Amino acid sequence: MTGSLRDAREFWDEFYAGDRRVWSGKVNLHLADVAADLAPGRALDLGCGEGADAIWLAEDGWQVVAVDVSANALERARVGAQHAGVATRIRFEQHDLSTSFPEGRFDLVSAQFLHSPAKLDRETVLRRAAGAVAAGGRLLIVDHAAAPPWVGDHDHEHHFDTIDEVLAGLRLEDAQWERLRAGAVERDTVGPEGQAATLTDNVILLRRLDGHAAS
Repeated sequence: MTGSLRDAREFWDEFYAGDRRVWSGKVNLHLADVAADLAPGRALDLGCGEGADAIWLAEDGWQVVAVDVSANALERARVGAQHAGVATRIRFEQHDLSTSFPEGRFDLVSAQFLHSPAKLDRETVLRRAAGAVAAGGRLLIVDHAAAPPWVGDHDHEHHFDTIDEVLAGLRLEDAQWERLRAGAVERDTVGPEGQAATLTDNVILLRRLDGHAAS
């Protein structure tokens, strides 16, 4: 999906400005569930934010490339990695993923809630993410199925891609990929004002069967 025309770097630097922690500091549950069954290797964390996922992976033995468009987010993530003692296991890179992408192949590529109200060519980014998966590696895409109940009316009007739309946009050859998961998962959570809610996440987990790059 493409967001507004506002510059992504400007938007997310403003989002991560100041000293207040934005996210919980805990690993995303679907990532932890998937990675727990894998031998540590090379991981790519797209849209790493404050770094909780990258730090968790590094603590579990992964070598991680963590990417975000915001310099402020990356600085927070670097500090968090240093405090956790895993800074040497994570390489932080600044990318506007609509225009540039990290180099290399990875055993796990993670795109957790890669939604943006600022400009983002999401379909192209996810195709590049698939192309970065090494032979035998996994691509994990986790999306919101709908806006959380506490967000504004504008966000409720926003279109969230369905699982079928994401899979179609990837344009993958069936013979080169195994579909391990593709379904909706409910989870209980707490909103920013302490309100309880049940959210639905769309979880897609694919495994590359050979070494060919995705189209």
